[in-house]
Amino acid sequence: MCYYNSIQIKKDNRITIQGTLIDLPEMTRPVQSGFEYANWPIVKLTQNVPSFELAHWELIAPWLTSAMAVMKGREKFNTLNATSEKLLESKLFKQPALKRRCLVLSSGFFEWRHFTPMGAKKDNAYPYYISLKNKPYFFMAGIYQPWVDIETGEMMNTFSIVTTKANQFMSQIHNKKKRMPTILTHQQAEKWLRPDITEAEIQNIASAQIDDTLLVAHSIKKDFRTSMHPTYPFAYAELPGF
Repeated sequence: MCYYNSIQIKKDNRITIQGTLIDLPEMTRPVQSGFEYANWPIVKLTQNVPSFELAHWELIAPWLTSAMAVMKGREKFNTLNATSEKLLESKLFKQPALKRRCLVLSSGFFEWRHFTPMGAKKDNAYPYYISLKNKPYFFMAGIYQPWVDIETGEMMNTFSIVTTKANQFMSQIHNKKKRMPTILTHQQAEKWLRPDITEAEIQNIASAQIDDTLLVAHSIKKDFRTSMHPTYPFAYAELPGF
């Protein structure tokens, strides 16, 4: 699962994907919820060349033809994430997974660890901020779907973040559902964008678990969603390490 994301892109930053140099705009979003249904930075192929754009975070089914239909659809299903294990079986996700894969930029994401303090009757949820060691940003696997509002004529690209089973490190943090975003190495990211990879390769990359030793995490304040500094470390006296 990945419903809260963070991005910090400094001025004049660039990335190279498949030999293409991409200028990244300066951007600071310390925390954004997928449930805001707002835009988020992705990289996708445009005329077979990797390009940067802001896309709508929530893959919208092409059979939903209006904003009202999209809002009603949210009451039935959530498309902020796409489960890797069912990616090529899903009516909604299969074609984007086969034909429209993208990279979702991130500087870090947020998850909850559940723990029952001594004397408590039920467990408490403690938020964590997770990032990659010495990496200002990285790529999550994504899939996208162009969408048109038939009533207004509005056109936009919409996307989901692919999730996989938690690795050992993330299993200790997201210790209830034990899921995590599919975080890609640079080599995997380049391959994920290639239009000629096989279904087996798509499935393997979508289900990949990043090396535990590349991740870092710390607990943060429970009100991080409204905090001026949502990623700052905060230690809970009752919460043991791992």
